Amino acid sequence: MKKEEETETTARKRALAIRKRIKSKKPNFKRQESWRYKRVEKSWRKPRGLDSKMRKKVKGWPKSVKVGYRGPKKLRGLHPSGYAEVLIRTVDDVNEVDPKTQAIRIAHTVGAKKRVEISARATEREIHILNPKQVKEELVEEIEEAESAEKGEEKS
Repeated sequence: MKKEEETETTARKRALAIRKRIKSKKPNFKRQESWRYKRVEKSWRKPRGLDSKMRKKVKGWPKSVKVGYRGPKKLRGLHPSGYAEVLIRTVDDVNEVDPKTQAIRIAHTVGAKKRVEISARATEREIHILNPKQVKEELVEEIEEAESAEKGEEKS
């Protein structure tokens, strides 16, 4: 079992290195004529014109998106860190996460109080948090005091 896990992690690390190398050679794809007109955004759109030099792949024009620039199949859809993202909305969702292969992203609808609880549970289980927000220290202290008061009531 351990050998399978080790080979899996080494394969993942190797694939991450390959993806990094491929990404370093990949050009920044620009939308056709975006450098010429201010009204045309830079974000990629497929060139569709009848006489489009970019569509025809004429020498001297920017590169177009092709399947050859794709990364390794194992890593598609993963976070740049190499972890699979899991969206967390409740504290109980943290228990279902595998810390070796998955990282958590706390939903934007989660409030500060619950965010503190989720991040505490994640640090206990050594789970990587992709969007940690700095919560006010006062709030953390209030939550800790409330938890200690609850534990005191339970003991009595």
